Amino acid sequence: MLELIGGISLIVVLFVFFLVSRYKRCPSDKILVVYGKTGGGQSAKCYAGGAAFVWPVIQDYRYLDLTPLSIDVNLKDALSKQNIRVNVPSQFTVGIGEDETLMLAAANRLLSLNRDQVAKLSQDIIMGQMRLVIANMDIEELNTDRDKFVSSVYSNVGEELHKVGLRLINVNVTDIQDESGYISALGQEAAAKAINEAKVKVANERRTGEIGQKEAEQDQRTKVADADSRAAIGEAVAEAKATQGRNASAIEIANSNAARDIEMAEANRRAEAARKVAAAQALEESYRAEQKAEIARAASEKARQEAEEVVAADIDRQKAVIAAQAEAERRREIAKGEADAVLARYKAEADGMAELLNKQAEGFERLVKAAGGDAQSAIGFLMVDKLTELAKIQTDAIKDVEIDKVVVYDNGNGQGVGNFVQGLYGMVPQLNDFLSQSGMSLPAGLVKQGEAPAAPKATNGQSAAPAEDAETINE
Repeated sequence: MLELIGGISLIVVLFVFFLVSRYKRCPSDKILVVYGKTGGGQSAKCYAGGAAFVWPVIQDYRYLDLTPLSIDVNLKDALSKQNIRVNVPSQFTVGIGEDETLMLAAANRLLSLNRDQVAKLSQDIIMGQMRLVIANMDIEELNTDRDKFVSSVYSNVGEELHKVGLRLINVNVTDIQDESGYISALGQEAAAKAINEAKVKVANERRTGEIGQKEAEQDQRTKVADADSRAAIGEAVAEAKATQGRNASAIEIANSNAARDIEMAEANRRAEAARKVAAAQALEESYRAEQKAEIARAASEKARQEAEEVVAADIDRQKAVIAAQAEAERRREIAKGEADAVLARYKAEADGMAELLNKQAEGFERLVKAAGGDAQSAIGFLMVDKLTELAKIQTDAIKDVEIDKVVVYDNGNGQGVGNFVQGLYGMVPQLNDFLSQSGMSLPAGLVKQGEAPAAPKATNGQSAAPAEDAETINE
């Protein structure tokens, strides 16, 4: 048993180590390519950094190196647009792109190649595209416009390298040569042209300098001779004109002084007028500015007061609204409390009345049972029970009434008490009729006993009591 457990444990440990060994981590300078059954319709999955679990049997993995490749391209005998063969030695730096599309293209086309084979494939692509670029350019453009040439190489070569998952990092064109010496001749021509232009400029400058020097010397001699002759003539003329000049000068000075005084007086007058006008205009502008300032201040003050009044009115209105709302809420609460109190009181009274009626109904039910189920007898019992209270109520009603005398009327036979009792029994039928209107009645035996006897007949020597006396007795 121990051996079996040990064997199973060993198998489990080995299986765990196997699974751990299938978890592959990708270095930062490589791309992990997992191929096989990857799902999603792709031939492989690429991971630039990170890690992935590689399922055994159904999947496998490899690495693509991201280290850049430096490729020397010595392009020779490439035909230009002018059918002149040129040699373009250059150096290219390429590498596998980290873009998802480029990684998948590299996994599909470069996974089984080593670095030398990748460099050879890149060199073939670069040389083919460089020949195409050179075929579309003149020798002069290749020689003078290097930026355009490099830009065209970047565009064409980079696009073709993307198809195999590579990207162009750098291009360095070291030189451009041709077997016919055309480029060298262009250089020599340019050098000779520059030298000749420089020599011409130097000669022109020397000639200009010498001519200028000779012209300056000739001009100097001419001007000296002219000055000498004019000096001799001038002396004679000057002497003749001196006196005339002095006289004319004196006249001109006098006229000039007069005109100056007039102009100065006119100028002073205009200046004074201008100062006064300017002062008046300045004062007017000042008044206008003060008026505008006062108007603006008044408007500002009015706006401020209106704003304060509006704000105060708005605050008062809000206070009134809040107070009204509070008062309305208070009244609603008071009304609600009073309504609840009235409702509770009515409910309590109704409950008490219901309880009282229930108890009365229970008592009357017991009374009817005690009377053998005869409701009329039960009512009679109730009436008999209440006779004392009724008599007390009648007594209380007349107890404070002052009675001077009591007159008892009878039928003349001298039996006043008997007649009173007889009259009382005579009221029983009337009481029974009164109770019957409210659904009640007196006991039948009491009603029969209370029937009034027949009126007495007249005897010899006697007559019946007057009608008014009988009515008085009955009353």
